[in-house]
Parts: sequence; C-alpha cells; structure tokens
Amino acid sequence: MTKAAIADALAHSVRRWCAGATGIRAAAQLSGGASQETWSFVIERPDGDVAAILRRSPPGYGSVSGRAAGLDAEAELMRLAYQAGVPSPRVLHVLTDDDQLGAGFIMEKVEGETIPRKILRDAEFAAARPKLARQIGSILAGLHGIDRAALPALRTISSTEEIELLRADYRGMQWPRPVFELALRWLTDHDPGASKVIALVHGDFRHGNLIIGADGVRAVLDWELAHCGDPMEDLGWVCVNSWRFGEIDKPVGGLGSREEMFAGYEAAGGHVDPDRVKFWEVMGTLRWGIMCCGMMQRFRQGPDHSMERAMIGRRSSETEIDLLRLLAPRG
Repeated sequence: MTKAAIADALAHSVRRWCAGATGIRAAAQLSGGASQETWSFVIERPDGDVAAILRRSPPGYGSVSGRAAGLDAEAELMRLAYQAGVPSPRVLHVLTDDDQLGAGFIMEKVEGETIPRKILRDAEFAAARPKLARQIGSILAGLHGIDRAALPALRTISSTEEIELLRADYRGMQWPRPVFELALRWLTDHDPGASKVIALVHGDFRHGNLIIGADGVRAVLDWELAHCGDPMEDLGWVCVNSWRFGEIDKPVGGLGSREEMFAGYEAAGGHVDPDRVKFWEVMGTLRWGIMCCGMMQRFRQGPDHSMERAMIGRRSSETEIDLLRLLAPRG
C-alpha cells in the first residue's frame, strides 16, 4: 500500500472506533521490513488530538519467525501489561478486516528515546541513568507477575528446548565456529532444567525495545518474542554485552550492575536465581551470535544484500569474545 492509501485507510478506521475523531494527519512510516511496518500519525479530534502508532503486517504476509507470538497476541500482552502497571503504551484498537490494513494494532504514542547511545551519554538522561538498572529489575518482576491464566495462547519453552533450537539454527548455517561449539557444550553441561517457576517472558527485553525519558523507563515495546518459560531468561538477556554499547563494566544495558537489577526485582516481589541468570546470559550471547551469522549469510547469499545486514553480521566476532570471557574459569 502507498502512503496515501495507508493514510486513507487509517482515516476511515479511526472514524469508526475513536469517539469524535474527524480524521488523521502526519502519517509517516517509521520502519518497514519483509513482514511488519510501523507508522506514526495523529488522530484529529475536536476535544484534543491523539498521537498514535500503527504496527501492522500487510495482507498476504506471515511472520518471518516461527517464534513470533503474532500481532494480536502482542496487542493483548501490551493491554495486560498496561493494566498491571508495567510501563506500556495504551492499545487503542486491534485491526479487523474492516480496517483494510492487514493484521496489527494501533497504540498511543509514548514520547521518549530508544537510541542506546543517546540514553547512555546525553545529559538529558544523566539523572535517570543511576536508577535505571534497579527500575529494570522492578519492571521485569511486574511483567513476570502477570497472571498466566489471562495470557493469550503462547508457546512454552524450556532451557533444554532452547539449546536444541540454537543447535539446529547453528548447524543449519554450515559455518563451523569453534567458540560456538564450546558454548553449546557448556550450555548442555550446565543446563539447569525446567524452572520451578513458569512465567510470561518478554523474550527481547533490551535497549531499542525500551522507551526512556528523563524520568526513567516509560514503555516496554516489541513483545514479538514473548512466550512462557523461565523468568530468569529476561534478566540474562538484558545483561548480554552487545546491549551495553561500550559500557562493559555495567552489565545491565550499560546502565548499572546485576546486583542493582536483582535488588529491584526482589523488592518488587520477584526471586532471583543468579546461576540461572548466568546460564541465560551465556545462552543469549550465543543466540545473538548465531543471529548475527544469519544476517551475514543473508547478505552473502541474498536476497537481502543491504549494508545493514553486513554490519550486523560482522558483530558475530564480538559475541565470540564475549562467550570466551563468560566461560573462562574464575580464579
């Protein structure tokens, strides 16, 4: 669909479900891939305009990931998070066939920053930075505490199953990497098994998926990889070195210590198992390394020969260094 067609469909849509809406303006595409697009626009109303975001999968496109929860599930998870007090955009409308926009949803826009280097360095966030690691722990405890009975249908995955999925992804590339082999062996040897606590797991809780302002985290985005499993997975993933952007001595996204995050998590009612967090940090580092290799394979073999793919692909070597540091014997 062209920009004009999107804007026209949005205008017809909002008039149906948004009380008093007269139309829309300033429709602009923020991102667009093979299966999903994000658009910003403003809903015009006599009693006050509403800045909004459209997240959609165009008609005829399916998910590019077998792990994706689906946009309808994402919308429901964001509604549940909002109701539970987890910072989240307010979902305004879930698309139907009448909207003629494909699958997806419309949410209220949350102002703030998602670019890691700005969050980690700009003066605007100086007062918030020392508090963010603890706040992240508190938010994750709230997220993991959402009632499972209220969740939409989600896959449940264990650490053992995740190891096998990663092994299959890695072997499928036919690109031997000794450090990845070592990491797979370590994960198999240190697999903690099924967690006693099975909870909602965000699956991609990290920089880029958090809107942050001068007052701290304002919203958690992109629930595409949400599933049920070991809640320590989220705590390990946010500590992967690739999300620190140079601040390697501050494991929680370059913002603070694991101990600060753990304190925030436990103060909000959660229970931390540091050994499981370490396991999931290793798992997350390997997962990102394999994903980077996949990007490079797509750059080399097509159909996507974009420079962005190549730049991400070359970061696989960084994950090898990270894995060696994580797996080195402690004296």
